[in-house]
Order: sequence, then C-alpha cells, then structure tokens
Amino acid sequence: MIVEKISVLAITKNGVDIGVKLKEIFPYWKVYAPSKFSKDKEIIWYSEPTSEKITELFKNSKALICLFSLGAVIRLIAPHLRDKKQDPAVIVIDDKINFVISVLSGHLGGANELTQTIAEKLNSTPVITTAADVNKTIAVDLLGKDLGWKIEDESTVTKISAHMVNEEKIGIFQDIGKTNWFERLPKNVKFYDSLDELKKSDAKGHLIISDKIITDEIINNSVIYRPPSLVIGIGLHWDTSKETIKDGIETCLKKFLLSPKSIAKLVSIKKPNDVQSLIDVGKEMGIPVEYVERDELASIPAPNPSEIVKNYEGTSSVSEAAAIKISGGKLIVEKQKFPPNLTIAIARIMS
Repeated sequence: MIVEKISVLAITKNGVDIGVKLKEIFPYWKVYAPSKFSKDKEIIWYSEPTSEKITELFKNSKALICLFSLGAVIRLIAPHLRDKKQDPAVIVIDDKINFVISVLSGHLGGANELTQTIAEKLNSTPVITTAADVNKTIAVDLLGKDLGWKIEDESTVTKISAHMVNEEKIGIFQDIGKTNWFERLPKNVKFYDSLDELKKSDAKGHLIISDKIITDEIINNSVIYRPPSLVIGIGLHWDTSKETIKDGIETCLKKFLLSPKSIAKLVSIKKPNDVQSLIDVGKEMGIPVEYVERDELASIPAPNPSEIVKNYEGTSSVSEAAAIKISGGKLIVEKQKFPPNLTIAIARIMS
C-alpha cells in the first residue's frame, strides 16, 4: 500500500466527519477542510478556494482522497492531469461512505490497492474499473513491481495489456527472478521453456522475464521485465575515477548482453576509507553499494586469483569473490581487466 504523503480533502460537514474517522484509522494521513467548518484540531483548516487547495494537494501528494462527488473531483483535477507515471492516486468516497472509488492511477499510483484497504476499514464497497482487475487477469504494467522488476521499454505495455484483457493468447518465457508471482494463470496465458519455443508459438503477445539483452524482433510484441538479478563485483584503487567505473560496467554489460536495469548491487572490498568514486557511481545509477570484509573474500574460491591483488589487498580476489559472495549465486562474467586500476566481474542471483 502507498506509504508516502496521503492527503484527504473534505468540503462538507459529513465529509469532515469522515475525514476525522479516516484520521483515527490512518494517523499519518493529513485531512484538509474549509475553515468555515473549523472545530477539530486534527483537521488542517484552509481559507483559500477549494479549487486552489486541490491543485496544491494534487501536485504534492502521492495519494489524494476526496470526500465529495466524483463529478466535482473530475472537474477540479482535470486541468492538472499529466500521465499515469506522474499523477497521484485519486480516490473518491461518497458522503454516506457507501462507496470507495478508485479514480486515477489505479495501478502504478496504487489507487486500486488503497481503495481496497480503505473500503475494508470503512465496511464500504470498493469500486475498481481497471480491466485487469475486473477480469482477474495479469496487470501487465504491475507485474513484478513488488519484486523490484523493471520494464525495459514501456512502449509495448498498452498493446500487450489489450491482448491480455481481451483473452488473446499470451506466451511467457522466464529464465531468472522469482517464479511464484502468479498463483493461477489465466486460461489464455502459457509458459514456454525457451525463447525459441516462444518465437514459434501462436501467441499474440509475450511477457519475457530475463536479465539478458534480446535483439530479436520478438521484442516488438513483448513486454520485457528486468528482475534485480545481477551483482557487479568491482576491484579498484582509491583513485579510480567515477567515469572509469561507469565505462567498465557499461562495457561488460554490452559485451555479455546483460541489461543494466537488472543490476541489483555494486560490491567491493571494505577498505579503511570507502572510495568516493564508487559511492558516486552508486548514487548516480540508483544502485546500492555493498562492501565485503577482506577475510570473507579470502575464503571465497575464485577462478582467477591474483598474487598481485593479494599483496595489495590481502586477498587474491576482489571483483569475482565479492560478486560470488553477495549474490549467493553463480559467476557469469569472470574478471574483466581495465588497466591500470579497475576489474569487474558479474554474478547472477539464482532465485
């Protein structure tokens, strides 16, 4: 469920009472209402026109819950709509708490899930109209989101979603990532054991779950999901530059046809002082950096140990051993050298 800023907007006396009730159930939510109803210190009272207040809340909230009519809400938010990646979840609750309606950003914004949660707490009827939810099928744009999966190219999502909700044949190929993501597949969806089998199938659309770069034309009718499966082991000096590290990672991924969207962690040896350039790369790429103690690395068998590295770091392997250790899986790219001060290895987390 959404945990960031959630705003509740009431504009009637009944709405204020509902807002107070929501505040009791969800203490961290902020409830706003016109100052003319001022009576409860738990409410944030405003004096400006509601059209101005809703604009502010729409722009600054992750979810906006409106306690007045759906038509009025639509008219008020319409000028501010952008797209489903940016718009907040918008939910409407009627004046008698009969219905909790998911209005906007049902999937990506989390409005559908939040609607279900509120309706359960208020003993109301949830109203959700997104096709995937109504038809109890796979929500293509949400698949794997809770597992940290990323979509490679969202331009095909709408097309494949249409195939899904219209119950046309959908083929799935998965070679990495958690496999328990759907309890019961819809009747129009079938798994295939290989990419070749998927290509030969009569499926109208495809869901491909992999960390490998796919260049075949099958991608034109596919949504490709990238699980966080790759651990990048990095051996470096204190003066290795940020650009050198980034270039080395990019070179390895391209050479071995691996997706950068599947990088789970950057890992290296724990030094007396963390290397700032590695910290900067992690921040820039949005990827966590993890360190392994020298003694732990020394206990990991690596295919390409080095006496030079051992003399310098106290262990014969950094990039390979760190990647193996943190992934708990299999080394898929052995040590790649970028003289004079960088090595990179890649291991795959086996789910």
